[in-house]
Amino acid sequence: MSRKHPIIAVTGSSGAGTTTVKRVFENIFRREGIAAAVIEGDAFHRYERKEMKERIAAGDREGTHVSHFGPDTNEWGMLEQQFRAYGESGRCKLRYYLHSDEEAAPFKQVPGTFTPWVDTAADTDCLFYEGLHGCVKTEDVDLVRHADLKIGVVPIINLEWIQKIHRDTRERGYSTAAVSDTILRRMHDYVHYIVPQFGETDINFQRVPVVDTSNPFIARDIPTAGESLTVIRFKNPRGIDFPYLLSMIGDSFMSRANTIVVPGGKMDLAMQLILTPMIMRLMDIRRAQMR
Repeated sequence: MSRKHPIIAVTGSSGAGTTTVKRVFENIFRREGIAAAVIEGDAFHRYERKEMKERIAAGDREGTHVSHFGPDTNEWGMLEQQFRAYGESGRCKLRYYLHSDEEAAPFKQVPGTFTPWVDTAADTDCLFYEGLHGCVKTEDVDLVRHADLKIGVVPIINLEWIQKIHRDTRERGYSTAAVSDTILRRMHDYVHYIVPQFGETDINFQRVPVVDTSNPFIARDIPTAGESLTVIRFKNPRGIDFPYLLSMIGDSFMSRANTIVVPGGKMDLAMQLILTPMIMRLMDIRRAQMR
């Protein structure tokens, strides 16, 4: 952790909705005049798309399960280096993984490749990470110790699968069968490397649909925000003004001493109310240290 150069990590698995949370943070940063360096988790995959497909195929032939969730296909050590560098100096390196033709066109590259590494801008106020592995902790890597604010985005698993199936079939051109195979291939790594992170996060936002999602592989639609509740759990509820949150967020209620439940359509509002003071506290500490 760094008082001068704070790091915020948003972590969740593929299709979990971390991009939505990223937009909330972008709005807070813009409104409060905070300059954030942004690094994306996909940039720390080890292989570009073509080689990853080859390794998955080889794994299938050998009876092993290669996935984007595990240590063999990610540069977690390199990611930790960037967290450490930013915490020490306020600078680190970043690149982008280009998912689509639209993302690749400005760089004159093909989709499924990485851009060159570049240094983050000088004089940023914080580092913001969004991706799969912002809170990974293993025998060799400990990202948790570097992050000052850790957010988990964890829809119940059937909803997560529905969101992934719809995104990958509609936006990335995969078949439902191909996405289902990916989900199955990733399950071991999901259990061992994705799920444990949510025991390390400071806050988890878990969307729970109130419609039938019992067979995610035939669901025609993603449950809407209005068809969901959001369960918000605080690892340490000390200092959280729950009466204020309950008064500001209509139809919300406490389900446990460290948990508030809000209507799905008010998740953005809840995030704004909860996260803004936490981010501003980090900025106040930073300013005090920079004097």
